[in-house]
Amino acid sequence: MSECNCNTKHKHRENAEYRSLINRLNRIEGQIRGIKGMLEDDCYCTDILIQVSAVSAALNAFNRELLSNHIHTCVADGIREGNDEVIDELIKTLQKLMK
Repeated sequence: MSECNCNTKHKHRENAEYRSLINRLNRIEGQIRGIKGMLEDDCYCTDILIQVSAVSAALNAFNRELLSNHIHTCVADGIREGNDEVIDELIKTLQKLMK
């Protein structure tokens, strides 16, 4: 595994969660390469914009899945352990996502 570019917290993900998130990112990566190819092939602007919109939707779906997993695991576990700071962290995260 490569070095983590995140803060000091880490999370072990179950294999099914990990595979699902990686598969989504791989599809998004392919979509991005496709958009780059469209640009290189001088495709029409609206055709590219439609593909960019599809990538945005795919990223939003990735965020929803990751956020749901986070709430069901990290946040729920923190609350069960009496760590109410996870609620503040979740609120800050949601505020950043809703900009």
